Amino acid sequence: MLKKTQGIVLNYLKYKETSIIVKIFTRELGLKSYLVHSVRTQGKGSKIALYQPLTLLDLVVYDKENSGLQRISEAKILHPHRLIPFDFARTSIALFMTEVINRSIYEGYQNDWLFDFLVESISTLDRQDCIVGHFPLVFLVEKAKYLGFAPETAGGFLVESVHHPFPAEEMVPALSYLESLIEDRFLCQFKISVAIRRKLLDHLLDFHSEHLDQASPVKSLPIIRQLMS
Repeated sequence: MLKKTQGIVLNYLKYKETSIIVKIFTRELGLKSYLVHSVRTQGKGSKIALYQPLTLLDLVVYDKENSGLQRISEAKILHPHRLIPFDFARTSIALFMTEVINRSIYEGYQNDWLFDFLVESISTLDRQDCIVGHFPLVFLVEKAKYLGFAPETAGGFLVESVHHPFPAEEMVPALSYLESLIEDRFLCQFKISVAIRRKLLDHLLDFHSEHLDQASPVKSLPIIRQLMS
């Protein structure tokens, strides 16, 4: 059955000589894997640009029950990125986002609230006025909300964890910073030391791993930590 939906490209694997298997988080159908033929070709006919990480797509797809790989009938870019592919900081954060999203959801998982939040996050990252230094932390704090395990208070992100990275002298500024991230979201302009910001980033990733039962480290973390210097 043909269905129309919007989708966010997460990643793809090369398949045979010119094809790919692409993972797309769709609004109506959830996370799906699609086999796309003849996109890794040379010249003007190549459509591989459609399937770069975090590309927002308008899709018409074949949706068959009990079928692993699905197929795409039509795909076009919904909102072309202006800055993400051309700015190292934004490209790095985009890769971080795709890795974190991939670790958070599973094949068939559907959550239109999460989808809308991800679209908002991608659009924000692509804006000139985006504050990239705070962005990864806001993303993790907000994503916990849409996945259903965000605490009711800023302090909950610390006490509801087996890890506790902050000594007594850093607790007050760390909590104030967390409160600002929660309240101001992507508009946060809180002034905080690089050391506390990096500790909080590490802690929020640990917090997600505890709730999602994932022990493997985030591969893109070293690059994101460098961006916070």
